[in-house]
Amino acid sequence: MSVDEAVAAIGAGPRGPRIAAVFDFGGTVVHGFTPPSVLRRALRRRDSRRDPAAAMLDSIRGTRAEGEYERFLQRVMHGWAGHTEAELTELGEQLFRRTVYGHLYPEAWRLIRAHEAAGHTLVLASCLTRFQVAPAAAELGIEHVLCTAMAAQDGVLTGYVDGKPLWRNGKADRVRRFAATHELDLSDSYAYADAATDLPLLELVGRPHAVNPDPRMALEAGERDWPVLSFRPRRSAQASDVARTAAGFASLLGGALAGVAAKAPTRQRRAMADAMISCAAGATLRATGVRVRVTGAEHARDARPAVFIFNHQSQFDMVVLAQVLRSGFTGIVKQEITRNPVFGPLMRFAGATFIDRSDSAGTRAALAPVVETLRGGLSIVVAPEGTRSLTPRVGPFKKGAFHIARQAGVPIVPLVIRNAGEIAWRDSAIVHKGVVDVAVLAPIDVGEWDPREMDAEVERVRRLFVETLLDWPAPQENSTAVRQT
Repeated sequence: MSVDEAVAAIGAGPRGPRIAAVFDFGGTVVHGFTPPSVLRRALRRRDSRRDPAAAMLDSIRGTRAEGEYERFLQRVMHGWAGHTEAELTELGEQLFRRTVYGHLYPEAWRLIRAHEAAGHTLVLASCLTRFQVAPAAAELGIEHVLCTAMAAQDGVLTGYVDGKPLWRNGKADRVRRFAATHELDLSDSYAYADAATDLPLLELVGRPHAVNPDPRMALEAGERDWPVLSFRPRRSAQASDVARTAAGFASLLGGALAGVAAKAPTRQRRAMADAMISCAAGATLRATGVRVRVTGAEHARDARPAVFIFNHQSQFDMVVLAQVLRSGFTGIVKQEITRNPVFGPLMRFAGATFIDRSDSAGTRAALAPVVETLRGGLSIVVAPEGTRSLTPRVGPFKKGAFHIARQAGVPIVPLVIRNAGEIAWRDSAIVHKGVVDVAVLAPIDVGEWDPREMDAEVERVRRLFVETLLDWPAPQENSTAVRQT
C-alpha cells in the first residue's frame, strides 16, 4: 500500500474520537540511529552517568532483540539515577531540536495529519522513556504519549522502572487499558509498527499496518493480509550533496552578479534587483539539481501587488520563492539574516525590510513604510509563522502581514510549499537533490475583514495551508516545472 492510498483510506474510513490511531515510535515515526560499536559502548558504559544523551539517542531504534532492550533498560536505570526529571526533560528537548527532528519520517507526518483531520484520537506508544518520545509527540501534535516510566522521588530518578515496561505484551496491555479509559473502539482503530515485538499491539486493532517491517513482521503481515507501508529515511549528506551545495552557493553569487550586470546600464535599482533575484534563483536550482513544480502559477502572476505569505521550513525557501515569483517583490525578514554573508547583502540590495522580533514597538515602526511599498506597486513576501519549523507542521500565524494587506488595500496570496524541508533541513546548509512543490492559492481579499474577527480570519487562512498540505491539489494544465533561466 502506498502512503497516498493509506491517506485516502483514512479519509474514507470511520471518523471521530472513538477511533484511535496508535503509532510506535522508533522505526515507525522516526528511523533509528546507528547502534554504537562494541568499543564505543564499552567507553560510554564507563562514563554513562555523565553522558545520558548517548543512551537517549542510541536507543531510538527500530527492530531490536529482547536482550538489546534489556541492556537499554539497565543502562538508563543505572546511568540516569540521580539526574532530575527536569534535567532529562530539557536534554530530550535539546536533542530533538538538534538531531532527532531530522529522523522523522515525512510519511508518518502525513498519516498523523490524516488521522487528525478525521478526528481520531492520536496515541504515540513506545518502549522508550518520555524524555525521548515527548518532544516528538509535541511537535507532531500527538496529545497522548504512552511509554516506559522511570521511577522518581522528589523529582530525582531512583534508578528503577515505574511499573511494567512497554515492551511486547506490556505495550499492548497499556494501549488496551488506555482504550478502555477513553472509551475507544479498538475494533475499528488503527495501529502502525515495524517490529515483530509489536505484533500484540497490531493484533489489538481492526486496522493494523506494518511499517518497514522486519522479516518476521513482514511474514506475519503477508499471512494476515495486513497493509505494508514503506517509509523512506531522510538521507544524510553525501559527498555529492556537499559538492552540489558548494556549486549552488557559487552559482547563487555568480547568478546574482550576472543579473545586476545585465541591468546595470539601465541604472534602475529595481530592474537590477529583479534580474539579480531571477538569475540567482535559476542558477542555484540548476547547480543543486532541485526542481520547483508549481500549481496555480497564474495566481502568482496576476495578483500584483500582493502580500505573499508562505509556510517556512528551510533556508532554501528563499530560492524557491524567488523562482516562483521571479520579479516585482521584496521581503520582510528577521534581523538575524543581516549576519548571513550570502543572503544578507542580497536581501539588502533587493530592498527587504529587516525586523527585530524581540522589539515589538520597533517592528511596528519598521513595517509602516511597507504599506507605501505595496501602494507603489511592489509586492511583499513574508512568513507569518515568524520562524522556520522543524517539521511540515504549520505553526500559529502572526497578524502583521494581514494588517499590512488591509492598510495597503492589496490581497493576501498563500504560497504553500511542500518538500523544502527534505531538500534542506531546518538548520543545515546542505542541499539535497529533489523536487519542491508549490501550490499558489487564489488571492484572498482582506479589505472587508472585521478587525474584531481578525484572529478567526487569520486562523482560517492558516487552515488553508494545513488542508493543502494534507490534500495536495492534483496536477492540472497550470501545474508546471518552473523554467530555470
